Amino acid sequence: MLFATMLALMALRLPIWVAMFVPGAACFAALAGGEALLAYLKGIVFARFSIYDLSVIPLFLLMGQLATEGGLSRALFRAAASFVGHWRGGLAQASVLASAAFGAVCGSSVATAATIAHVALPEMRRYRYDGGFAMAALAAGGTLGILIPPSVVLVLYAIIAEQNIAKLFAAALVPGLLAALLYCLAIAALMRWRPALGPAEPRVPWRQRGQALGGVIPVLAIFLVVLGGIYGGVFTATEAAAIGVVLTAIVGALRRRLTLSGVKSALLGTAEVSGVIFMIFLGADMLNGALALTQMPARAAEFIGALPLPPLAILALVLLGYIVLGSVMDELSMLLLTLPVVFPAVMQLDLFGLPLEAKAIWFGILLLTVVNIGLIAPPVGLNMYVVSALARDIPIAQGYRRVVVFLGADAVRLVLLLLVPALSLWLVQFVR
Repeated sequence: MLFATMLALMALRLPIWVAMFVPGAACFAALAGGEALLAYLKGIVFARFSIYDLSVIPLFLLMGQLATEGGLSRALFRAAASFVGHWRGGLAQASVLASAAFGAVCGSSVATAATIAHVALPEMRRYRYDGGFAMAALAAGGTLGILIPPSVVLVLYAIIAEQNIAKLFAAALVPGLLAALLYCLAIAALMRWRPALGPAEPRVPWRQRGQALGGVIPVLAIFLVVLGGIYGGVFTATEAAAIGVVLTAIVGALRRRLTLSGVKSALLGTAEVSGVIFMIFLGADMLNGALALTQMPARAAEFIGALPLPPLAILALVLLGYIVLGSVMDELSMLLLTLPVVFPAVMQLDLFGLPLEAKAIWFGILLLTVVNIGLIAPPVGLNMYVVSALARDIPIAQGYRRVVVFLGADAVRLVLLLLVPALSLWLVQFVR
């Protein structure tokens, strides 16, 4: 009844935090009484919002907003396009590479998709790219915003699962680069079959390529300072995010692209998105409090652990369930709602003999991968809707037909990460 009510409220288009909070509060009151509910609410709000680590979320969001206002996205796309734009499908590959680079200073898939699409879509139109192919490439590239560290989704996972943020960032780096590589290979394979979908643009002289490459240096410097400081143990993830905000603002000001109105817009955008995220936290906490009273998480853990299947097969079924759930829910709500139930169960499985911390980090990267799939898979595919809002003349159904090739690349990546945990865990050993 709890989940049915939540889904019904979601179907009525109520905000997701309301859809979680209202049935959670009703269930809590029914099981424990109204006074117990008020006592729980009195403590849970402060307990949730006073967590120091949560401050990293608005800081990374602000860094991405300032990077957008400072024009870094345009410089990244032009640099990538100058090297690969003369290939068939080259502008689509350039959008993927630019999204990967922008993700290094953003941390949000939606922001990455919207920002790079705003720059790349006019160029793709000018060279008469197929509309559905352009939409699919931009939406898929946008998912790299949460795959390439820093990632807001990984921060949330780290807080909920009580894991080290720096180690999770390190674990996500190779899978994120692997995703960008597989997307580019998928585009190249599609171009051999349907070359008319992505015409080539003229070759750019090497001198202009060098000039375009110079625009990438500030982003590379910010990336090295922020993540290098985290991995080297020089400062915490929260301190790194604050330093990243300052560096991004300085770069935007030196490029004379970041104005006072741009700073105001960045602050407002950060406040709006942060408010939504924190309210989702509150709604999920209320729902999870009710779930704890029903003892469902403990019973689900017992049920999953007792399944007569190999541990890897159980994990594969869990990930498949996340893919299905991700096609109808946004990633933040999905993780906040399910992790308290699923995480303890997965930690009980014997997976390649991994110790508990390594298993938790590896599972976080696998979750990040399936969340990435949900961002472009029908029927919701949040990134597809974001790009569609910028290309209203292109039917979203046309984009969903072309996104299949990127979903295929995601499937290959998920299988590789599932069967070879070292792809996710190799860099973790170097983090202090």
